Amino acid sequence: MSNDNPYSEAQFKTLKYCPAFPERFGSIEDANAFCAQFFSYYNHEHRHSGIGMHTPASVHDGTATAIQTRRIETLRQAFLARPERFRGRQPYPPPLPAKVWINQPPPTLQTQPSPQTTPLT
Repeated sequence: MSNDNPYSEAQFKTLKYCPAFPERFGSIEDANAFCAQFFSYYNHEHRHSGIGMHTPASVHDGTATAIQTRRIETLRQAFLARPERFRGRQPYPPPLPAKVWINQPPPTLQTQPSPQTTPLT
């Protein structure tokens, strides 16, 4: 099992492959300014597939549930207006995960029931 943080790794990859990421920074101040802008974007604007296409900020502050409800209603209205666009099946947005893990713990182990003991007579 890896001890890497998959959230940090994903964020680093997004940063590294960002089209605006410069080949070099002119100074530490330039790097800090770029990263401040990038991380604000990453947390408040970038939609993440692992959290139902919501932003980390909306999941953290609890507004993702209301956004999800509006998305469902918008898709319902679109379906009612033009069901042929959806092949007759109502669309739904990706679900919000109930929990998100860095290293998910193993499921509770099921143990064998203890054998029935016969009372001594």
